[in-house]
Amino acid sequence: LTTEELSRASLAGAGSLITRPEILTKALIAGGTEEQKQDWLPKLATGEVMVGVSVTEPDIGSDVAGVKCRATRGEVDGQAGWLINGPKAWCTFAGRANVLSLLARTDPDTPGAKGLSLFIVPKESFAGHEFEFTQPGGGKLVGKADATPGYRGMHSFTLNFENYFVPGENLVGGEAGLGRGFYMQMGGFGAGRLQTAGRGCGVAQASLEETAKYVIDRDQFAQPISEFQLTQFTLGRMAAKLFGARAITYAAARAMDEDERKAAPLAAQAKLLACDIAVDVSQQGQLMHGGWGYAEEYPISRYVVDAQVLPIFEGVKAILELRVIGRAILSGN
Repeated sequence: LTTEELSRASLAGAGSLITRPEILTKALIAGGTEEQKQDWLPKLATGEVMVGVSVTEPDIGSDVAGVKCRATRGEVDGQAGWLINGPKAWCTFAGRANVLSLLARTDPDTPGAKGLSLFIVPKESFAGHEFEFTQPGGGKLVGKADATPGYRGMHSFTLNFENYFVPGENLVGGEAGLGRGFYMQMGGFGAGRLQTAGRGCGVAQASLEETAKYVIDRDQFAQPISEFQLTQFTLGRMAAKLFGARAITYAAARAMDEDERKAAPLAAQAKLLACDIAVDVSQQGQLMHGGWGYAEEYPISRYVVDAQVLPIFEGVKAILELRVIGRAILSGN
C-alpha cells in the first residue's frame, strides 16, 4: 500500500524507500550471524544506512548464478578480509548508498550458485552522477550513473572494483555463509517483485487520474472529449485493468504474509501482470492526451517513460514467464 501510494507521485521515491533495504534485511534474517543482525538491522530499519543492491554485471543479468565479480581473501594493515575485483552494473542508488549488498564469487573453482557469497560493502555516500573512492590501503571503487529516458529520480550506476577491501566480519553469515550468498540474496527477490507490482499499480492509478482530468477539460468538436463514448469506453477498460492488477497484487501481499516461500510464484505473477498493465494504461492515457501527451509539462509523459522500466527490473518479463511462473506451474507449486 505504501509503495503504491508513493508511486502515484514518484516511482523513484517508492523504489528507494523499501525495496533495496528489504532485500538486504531478508538476507540477514535468513543467514546473517547474530552479531550482524544486531549491528545492521536497526540501522536499516531507521534509514540510518541506505543500501544499494549490487548483483547484476555488464554481461550477467537474469542468470544471477553466473556472477563473475570475485572476492578473494586478503589482508590490509593487519586486518583480515576480502578483496573485491570486477565490474557491476545497474546498481540503483549506488551513489547515495552507504553500503552495497554485493554478490561475488568466492570460489572460482565452483561454477554456478554454490560458488557465490554475499557481502555488506561499506562506502562513502556521493550525491553526484559520478564518483571515485580510493581506500587508504589502495583499493578503489569507481561509479558512473547510466543515463535513462525515465526513472530519473534514482540513478543506476555501473561500478568497477579494484582490490576494494571488505572486512571479514562483513561476509554475511560469516564462514558459514561461504557459498550461500545466492540463496540468501534470491530470498529477498520475491518481496522485491511484490513491491514492483505495487509500483505498477501506483503508476497506472496516476495515469488514470491524470487522463480523467484531462478529458473533462479538453474540448473538441464543441464538446468535452469526455462526452464521447469511445473516451468513456477507454477509461472503463483502463480502470478494469488497473483493478485487476491491484487485486492480484493485494492477494500476493496477503499470501506473502502467510508464507513468503509458497507465495513467491504468485508475487511473480502479480509483478508480471501489474507491470504490463502500467505500460498499457499509461500509453492509453498518453494517446487520449493527444499531442500534449508527448509534452513534458504534462505528467502523463513521465508516467509513460517510467512505466517502461517496470517489466524489466526485479525479474524481466520473459524470465518470469519462462523460468519462474511456468516452472512453478509445472512443478505443482
